[in-house]
Amino acid sequence: MKKALITGVTGQDGSFLSEFLLSKGYDVHGTIRRSSVDFRERIAHLEGNPNFHLHYADLGDSMSLIQVIGSVRPDEIYNLAAQSHVQVSFDAPEFTANVDATGVLRILEAVRLSGLAQSCRIYQASTSELYGKVEEVPQNENTPFHPYSPYAVAKLYGHWIVKEYREAYNMFCCSGILFNHESERRGETFVTRKITLAAARIAQGKQKKLYLGNLSSLRDWGYAKDYVECMWLMLQNDKPEDFVIATGVQHSVRDFCHYAFKHVGIELEFTGEGADEKGIDKATGEVLIEVSPDFYRPTDVVNLWGDPTKAREKLGWNPQKTTFEELVKIMVEADMAKVAVERASEQIRTNLAEYLERGIVK
Repeated sequence: MKKALITGVTGQDGSFLSEFLLSKGYDVHGTIRRSSVDFRERIAHLEGNPNFHLHYADLGDSMSLIQVIGSVRPDEIYNLAAQSHVQVSFDAPEFTANVDATGVLRILEAVRLSGLAQSCRIYQASTSELYGKVEEVPQNENTPFHPYSPYAVAKLYGHWIVKEYREAYNMFCCSGILFNHESERRGETFVTRKITLAAARIAQGKQKKLYLGNLSSLRDWGYAKDYVECMWLMLQNDKPEDFVIATGVQHSVRDFCHYAFKHVGIELEFTGEGADEKGIDKATGEVLIEVSPDFYRPTDVVNLWGDPTKAREKLGWNPQKTTFEELVKIMVEADMAKVAVERASEQIRTNLAEYLERGIVK
């Protein structure tokens, strides 16, 4: 039985990858960080599986990585752990560098020091943000990098140190240049999840308006559940190579809003430009989306569009298993159910408070 170690196992990608590898018959090990708050909701359903194991480790602590890698002795490592929010990287650039840049080096060194350099295959989660201030469209494996945020700069170090260890030590390590990939498990601070949650809450009377940044920003959005298959395929390849993981289809933030609200029965009409643009409910004339300067970044990437030709041809991966509209629908339906549960819980609390006040229950 193959052993895989996943850093960032509690995240969106980590949870989907765990499910995928378990279905392939792997013994799956994941790293988690010690915290006073438990963030395991994405993997809670896996913790009873005898082939799923959790270990405490942190990308900021080389000794913990050496200990876990040395004891598990995995056949494959998937480094998915990161400070992955672009806006947060402007607020916490040093922390972002420590985890997203030096953290990759710590994993590579832990593998070498554990005597696994020639037996363990390593996948590094790279990012389309490396292209930053894009120099060509669409972007492929040969497009020049121009990182445009502290997050992207840190990830560029991780990308290049993987390449260096591959060439210097003949290690099987490679990077997947992941374009935006979303799901119903996406964190609520990310723009796509903000949109689908807002659509669900507005449709159910729990929110009045959604505030966003640049509605014209263009992204290549795919389904995270599909992308983890490509990560695995990269480590089954004959030789270590870097691959763009993308759909090859581009949409704007405005498009994402349109489809999200459409799935809850609201037809949007957009008026104005730039900071003055608004999304209006065609049926009522009510303004549901406004642009806020609070969500504009000091430097902003506006045109990411991946070319997945290499992954399709060399790995046999299907980049469009889930279409853009299907992805939005999956996310909206999950959030509609989530908001419905929240509303029901609130109603129960309200009823209970009323009963207590009237002395019906004690």
